[in-house]
Amino acid sequence: MNILVVEDDQGIAMGLEYSLKQEGYTPLICHDIREAQAILGEDFGVALLDLTLPDGSGYDLCQQIKAQKDIPVIFLTACDSEVNVVMGLDMGADDYITKPFRIRELFSRLRTVLRRYDKGAQLAGHYLIGNVRLDPHEAKVYKNNQEVLLSALEYRLLLTFFNNRNQVLSRTQLLENIWDAAGNFVNDNTVTVYIKRLREKLEDDPQNPTLIKTVRGLGYKVGD
Repeated sequence: MNILVVEDDQGIAMGLEYSLKQEGYTPLICHDIREAQAILGEDFGVALLDLTLPDGSGYDLCQQIKAQKDIPVIFLTACDSEVNVVMGLDMGADDYITKPFRIRELFSRLRTVLRRYDKGAQLAGHYLIGNVRLDPHEAKVYKNNQEVLLSALEYRLLLTFFNNRNQVLSRTQLLENIWDAAGNFVNDNTVTVYIKRLREKLEDDPQNPTLIKTVRGLGYKVGD
């Protein structure tokens, strides 16, 4: 998942970039509002915003992001007064973490807001991961709100991943879930081929997948 980080303190920004990469995220680092506004059209699933920036307020940037994307926004700031916290939440922020903070706390809070959004997506009748949405009622898949045509086996494989989000699935488990209903043999190579096809259809960069990830020696997973 891509995460927008807007932080003018170079040291904090570098620390966040390193820690996010270690957790498997792809940070998009900006140091002011102007830089962030230039990439608002890119795909990212969470925004971490400093409140006080050189060229404006994180409050305003939060409103711009919320107007364009239904994603979590978390403020990271040294301003811990009640009025600032309340104002941030009223502006649409999903959480507010004061500096200095422990990185494990940040990731815990990050997972919490992502779970809330995932739960809301499932209650709405579909699964949403990044820019890919699966509607099990219509048996359709969309990327950036444009329908992506999948074969029956491709759809079944993707649904298996979405139903087991954040779990590493072995090739054996995947084979059991996509076994051809007509009784035709589905072998280990079939899994490889269909994962490759899904990546080509759904990933922004199939050579560097962020949706369907390979867990070396164990299998594959979809999720953060």
